[in-house]
Amino acid sequence: MTETITAKNYKKLSLQIAQNGMSFCCFDTLNWEITSCKSVTFSKYSPIEEELWKAFVNHPQLTRPYDEIMVLHDNSFNTFVPVALFDENYIGSYLQYNTKVFETDFFTFDAIGNYELNNVYVPLINVNNFLIDQFGAFEYKNVNSVLVAKLLDASKNNDEKQVYVHVQHSHFEIVVVRNQKLLLYNSFEYKTPEDFLYYLLFTMEQLFLNPETAKVSVLGKIDESHPCFALAYTYIRNIALYDATALQEKWGKTSAEALEHYILFNS
Repeated sequence: MTETITAKNYKKLSLQIAQNGMSFCCFDTLNWEITSCKSVTFSKYSPIEEELWKAFVNHPQLTRPYDEIMVLHDNSFNTFVPVALFDENYIGSYLQYNTKVFETDFFTFDAIGNYELNNVYVPLINVNNFLIDQFGAFEYKNVNSVLVAKLLDASKNNDEKQVYVHVQHSHFEIVVVRNQKLLLYNSFEYKTPEDFLYYLLFTMEQLFLNPETAKVSVLGKIDESHPCFALAYTYIRNIALYDATALQEKWGKTSAEALEHYILFNS
């Protein structure tokens, strides 16, 4: 037991990897500090394995020893299924209506805490294969498993419908919850602020949510000067940036960092 404690270095690495880039955080789990947090953009003209190799060469933090490594697959090839309706033998069938799937795809799922939900998704196998060569063993999840679980946690004892919008560069997720019940999850690609507003207002309309009264919280790569936020603010009375105070205090980061890296910091 003494040897085990001595060998432990109290370091954790979390990587959030998408086709167009990655972000990573190095955690000191003894002192509860983030020692490094970086984002890397991938070239769309190179294979993702080549871009990952460059990231490992340019960022020596990625090659240091860690007690725990978490890889977050950042894609929207996923869907949430209640445990009561879930059959692992037909796991691929849950995705066939909301994303293009192939017989050769590998499917897996994340169990979502105590919420009787499974998130079925397609991980980036080429990414996993590259990282196996680098790390040996690691744990992986879909990013939206972390996002939805944390937003469900935040909705405890709140009987009002809460709309959360997680914004990234070219897509965003809408999560609607009420007192730890998931009412809706969906992901949308957008190119303009008008696209963003259309999908958001359409979703709210489907759930009978009045833009004059419903509360909408926005997080991710966004601030109040972002064109999407500015446009939405003219149509939705109670839209505001998500209150990430607890997260920024936990890790000693700014509000903007806590909003942008909400998933990473919670991983």
